[in-house]
Amino acid sequence: MISSYNKTPSIQVDGFITKGWDAVKSFIAEKSPETKVVAIDCYTGIHYSELKLQLASLEHTLFVDTNDLFVSQKDAEALTTRFMTDDTLFGYMSNISLSEYFDLAKLDAIRSVISSTNGRVIIFGCGAQLVTKSDLLIYADMPRWEIIQRMRSQEAKGLGIDNSKEPFSLQYKRGLFNDWRVLDKHKRSIYSSVDYWLDTVVPNEPKMIDKKTFYAGMDKAATSPFRVVPFFDPAPWGGQWMKDVCNLDRSKSNYGWCFDCVPEENSLLLEVDNIVFEMPSVNLVYTKSRQLLGEPVESRFGKEFPIRFDFLDTLEGGNLSLQVHPTTQYAQENFGLHYTQDESYYIMEAEEDAEVYLGLKTGIDKDAMICDLQKAEEGGFTFDAEKYVNKLPVKKHDHFLIPGGTVHCSGANAVVLEISATPNLFTFKLWDWQRLGLDGKPRPINVQRGKDVIDWGRDTEYIHENLVNRFEIVAEGDGWKEEKTGLHRNQFIETRRHTFTKAVTHYTDESVNVLNLVDGEEIIVESPVNAFDPLIIHYAETFIIPASIGEYTIRPYGASEGKECKTIKASVRI
Repeated sequence: MISSYNKTPSIQVDGFITKGWDAVKSFIAEKSPETKVVAIDCYTGIHYSELKLQLASLEHTLFVDTNDLFVSQKDAEALTTRFMTDDTLFGYMSNISLSEYFDLAKLDAIRSVISSTNGRVIIFGCGAQLVTKSDLLIYADMPRWEIIQRMRSQEAKGLGIDNSKEPFSLQYKRGLFNDWRVLDKHKRSIYSSVDYWLDTVVPNEPKMIDKKTFYAGMDKAATSPFRVVPFFDPAPWGGQWMKDVCNLDRSKSNYGWCFDCVPEENSLLLEVDNIVFEMPSVNLVYTKSRQLLGEPVESRFGKEFPIRFDFLDTLEGGNLSLQVHPTTQYAQENFGLHYTQDESYYIMEAEEDAEVYLGLKTGIDKDAMICDLQKAEEGGFTFDAEKYVNKLPVKKHDHFLIPGGTVHCSGANAVVLEISATPNLFTFKLWDWQRLGLDGKPRPINVQRGKDVIDWGRDTEYIHENLVNRFEIVAEGDGWKEEKTGLHRNQFIETRRHTFTKAVTHYTDESVNVLNLVDGEEIIVESPVNAFDPLIIHYAETFIIPASIGEYTIRPYGASEGKECKTIKASVRI
């Protein structure tokens, strides 16, 4: 099989870009010969020492490192304790501001020094713009997925603390519940002030664009179909399908996950003069939320992208953990979330023996089930999942709906396109088949939390009536058919499947649309009025249609010309 899957989709933009430390530093020096205060603000996860060394080599009279102005690590930990909690995995969403990390006495002292300094002052580090108003502001950004890789290799430090030697789960927890929220809040407040953006994802190969180019990229993405950069990860249960379909490294033991639309963690690539500039795709959400999401969606979710697409590959792999997601009330009270991780499984591929676990068998003794789960959690006891949980055969193009509170998991030998609300950590594992994680240690089980959120009414009759293949034809035309496939009435996501051999007209209806080509080799997305450049999509690729587009068409293209194709589309119910 020859894969056409594009792992590095980019957006073509006209504008300014420079590459390499010599070029970047020369440009800064030439652009601001009379500039007094140059601030290089940044996100966590950058290679701090590398950037500091390079920037300190610029001509200056005073160099300020914001790390030297922060409160002590002990005080930073005390500041965040209530959000970190003592749970292994879960914290509570922080409302701290970056200014709270600064020692006020140190801040006052350095401001006095800056005001009396003749010559250039360089301020570098998180919150540089908070030290004093700069004459030139550069922002060194970092996509969250790259930060995660650096956490795993112990190259990343937390905000105000050095936690690089802690287990990855604790680093990620601090990032998710505190650091990234604090830094995103700060970044949202300075977008209009940033003069240049710095990409340092590739070590020692920085790239820099100016404000005009940055906003040209944001404007184009907010008014055109686009893709974010997918990322792939192995799993204890991972499979082999993605190696072929997505052209991945075949020497790896498996790939369990492909995150193809998680804007909080994905990158967005801008291609300027044949140079690719990488940034967090969430920058688009923060700067163009109304155009991207649609006004009704923005009014409901704010600057959050509420739809997630990802693949779960168990082909030649194993069962996922038996799990349940929290109810909205539980998520609000325990984690500070606005909504929960409702989801669904759309089956991309399935072997003859593929199955899904969904809902509870009618008439089970719930106390006995919890008792058995607790004994299994303690060790030395095998939980009999089939005694309590429905196990259903699956085939390609089935769709299973999984509102919060529903016990579920995908079985082996299937590929699931998981369509869900965005929160991506809030899974309570009930049983993990006596399996170790990739680190050789048991993965955390959360029977107590799970017990608090299981909806015991999701029994055999309920799931067959409400959660399994709820297909309904809603429209047909020459060469196309549209089916409603869900989601459940408790879920805010609407999904529609289109089967077509000819062009189909779609409408965003004031909501961002997220689609995947679930069958067929190639399609093309076009504007009936030439409002955007056509976008070619290949099998299994996820793509985003901003709400601002309004009307667009999709038709088979290239190798699929005249052949049947299928897309699944998700939007927010208005």
